[in-house]
Amino acid sequence: MMNKGGSRLVSKVQQPIGQKRLTNVAVVRLKKRGSRFEIACYKNKVLSWRSGVEKDLDEVLQSKTVYLNVSKGVLAKTKDLVAAFGSDDQTKICLEILDKGELQVAGKERESQLSSQFRDIATIVMQKTYNPETRRPYTISLIERLMHEIHFAVDPHSGSKKQALEVIHELQKQFPIKRSPMRLRLTVPEQEVSALLEKLTTWNASIVSKDPSGNQLSIICELDPGLYRDCEGLLMTLHGKYEVLALSVHAEGDTVIDQHEEYEDELPRSLIESADSESSKKKDTSPSSDPVMQLSEKMQTQSISTGNVKAIGEGKQSKCSTCNAFFGDSKQFRDHFKSEWHKHNLKRKSKQLPPLTEDECAADIDMDDSKADLKDYSF
Repeated sequence: MMNKGGSRLVSKVQQPIGQKRLTNVAVVRLKKRGSRFEIACYKNKVLSWRSGVEKDLDEVLQSKTVYLNVSKGVLAKTKDLVAAFGSDDQTKICLEILDKGELQVAGKERESQLSSQFRDIATIVMQKTYNPETRRPYTISLIERLMHEIHFAVDPHSGSKKQALEVIHELQKQFPIKRSPMRLRLTVPEQEVSALLEKLTTWNASIVSKDPSGNQLSIICELDPGLYRDCEGLLMTLHGKYEVLALSVHAEGDTVIDQHEEYEDELPRSLIESADSESSKKKDTSPSSDPVMQLSEKMQTQSISTGNVKAIGEGKQSKCSTCNAFFGDSKQFRDHFKSEWHKHNLKRKSKQLPPLTEDECAADIDMDDSKADLKDYSF
């Protein structure tokens, strides 16, 4: 901008009136009467307030001010507040927005929350189910793979336990997986024992023990969790009582380490047989559109790749499927899992890279160390 004399005039930038700049905030948004209102809070404090852990409002709100847009610092007008909330009390309105509003999160934070909830759901599924072939729970990594196979998507607005039960229901349609029974102690008068036993037989319950005490009989049984409410109603009708001994029951015994390692890398035989049986029924279905066919093809590929390596020597040998190596001595097998060779192949496995031999692994580690040294001294 020039004046008549040709000299340049420096224009002064004014801070817009009615704006308040805030950074590093968690925004809670509420839509009401066609308008959007926001408040600025401290991160991780909103959930603490809603769960009742945090009681001090000043520790939650950055300021007791209602905004139309927090990121731009635009304050809400008084007439808009009165029209929407019937009051211009900023503190009262902030409390309502804090309780009823929707917490806005960033993309990476939302992705982290969904990933964490996905893991929680898989953990619940693992705890509540078992392999009918071995009566042992599936590993957490296998459960996550099966959840990806059925294209499960996490709903952040629904509870993890509720979604886990839905996942179990969907998995049972395609794979051999069963709900872990719950163990109960049922106590009824002697004259009602026959009615209770008849009902337990109808429910296919497994009776563990019977313990008569006086004029009552105590029965320990394993029952499908879906029948828990029915059992509760039956005991009330029979004037008996019940006690939950275990929410989920699995087969007892120690897990062999090579079996665990094998389950980590390949699906159990029952899943493969299920996939093969389904694929034989649907020969006309195209492999690209049938998930069961895809699963069968994956298992055949894995069986071919793992079948190329043969054990050397006689007698029972333990195999590490991560490193594709065999060990005859159990102590040597256990020590292998603490070695740099196994740890390095685990990192390669997470990146979907093939395993290396012990010599190749040592050379690869030395190469990584030399690259790190060069990076430290590069300018």
